[in-house]
Amino acid sequence: MNKILSRRELKEILDQERSRGKRIVFTNGCFDLLHFGHIACLREAKRRGDILVVGLNSDTSVASIKGPSRPIVPEAERAAIVAALEPVDFVTLFEEDTPQDLIAYLQPHVLVKGGDWKKSDIAGSDIVEDVVIVPSVAGVSTTDIIARIEERLRSKR
Repeated sequence: MNKILSRRELKEILDQERSRGKRIVFTNGCFDLLHFGHIACLREAKRRGDILVVGLNSDTSVASIKGPSRPIVPEAERAAIVAALEPVDFVTLFEEDTPQDLIAYLQPHVLVKGGDWKKSDIAGSDIVEDVVIVPSVAGVSTTDIIARIEERLRSKR
């Protein structure tokens, strides 16, 4: 089964699953360099329902949010990597800076975010039944990983 779907394909499947009483969980992110913090968040998100959907920022969206040097990994590869993870049922890309429109379209029951977010600042929090904020794993982020790599390269010069 292909886990990487267009939003329209995904909507059809989720509507069927919802009618069967399945609880749909949504999370999103860039997932540029996959790390332990991502895995911890995805595992916790999957515990919150039956079907876990990951909204993945497109390359254009990542560059808009993170700057022109990002993403490191192209969207097709990031989507394939995230889709290969055990907790993830479906992946869909979005072009916007936030997944607000995607969440409104898909209508998940639960929205999970990792980090130090405030519920009121989370895109889509006004649409879903439940918002779960999973604490970040200290010192583990794509930005931290890139900084460590850059520092090690500088120290070798």
